[in-house]
This record gives sequence, C-alpha cells and structure tokens, in this order.
Amino acid sequence: MSRSLSSLTWALILLAAMSGCQTAGRISPEQAVMAAAAAAPAGVDGVFTFTVQATGEDKGYVYLNSQADYRDQRNLSVEIPPAVRRELWRKFGADPIDYFKGKTIRVIGTAQRVKIWFNFGGYRTEKYYYQTHVMVRDADQITALPKSVRR
Repeated sequence: MSRSLSSLTWALILLAAMSGCQTAGRISPEQAVMAAAAAAPAGVDGVFTFTVQATGEDKGYVYLNSQADYRDQRNLSVEIPPAVRRELWRKFGADPIDYFKGKTIRVIGTAQRVKIWFNFGGYRTEKYYYQTHVMVRDADQITALPKSVRR
C-alpha cells in the first residue's frame, strides 16, 4: 500500500511540477506517459489533449494515437471498445477511426501503463514493452476540439 501511495504521490508531484508547461487543465501525451509510469500500477486521472497523428484497429477496438508510431514510448493511445465505437459512429456520423484522425481531441479519463507482450509464431514470448492508454468507456469522454480552441 505504501509503495503505490508513494508512486501516486510522485505522479502528483510530477504533474504539479509540469503544470507551468501546459495550458491550464490539459495534460500533454508526454506528461501523461511520465505520470502514468510514476503512478504504476495505478493510473493518472486527467484531461488529455492532443492531435491524433495515427489511428489503428485491433479486434474491433479503435486506437487514436498521439504519435505516428504507436510503439513510440512518448505515445498516448486512446482506446475505444466496440460498443463505444458504435455510439461515437452514431453521434458523429462517421467511424471514429476516420473521424478523429488529424483532429485535436480532448479526452477525460485515466492514463494507465499497459503491458504489451511480443508474439512469435502465434505464441507469446517473454518479451514485452509498455504503452500508455486512456480507455474510453462512454462517448461523452471524448470531444473533437474546434480549430479556435486548438493549440
């Protein structure tokens, strides 16, 4: 318990120290990645803002990425499960994988470090790396910002 409290404390200190580097209330992808790593295995709640550089899909989930390469250690991935994908499709009239690409988005949620295992020949290996994800559980968590609000 004290170890996770300590990690959470460091994450809060890190966010406070970097607050001068951001627009009030917004956490950049790089700040989210560092804070989530410091808070692991807990996550970091916040309002995350970035321009979607790339999108991807796996098993019906849509991923909105802050970097062109989702494997980049600075990348923040917004993870949209199939049910929310359908909800967003109805809301915006387009598949979120296309709708959000190139747009600046604001996502309210929890940035959390996720272990990604490497596979070889259809089997999981002992090698892994970490990504930082924000899971969208409700369509109201994510918004495309108007151009006048973008940085």
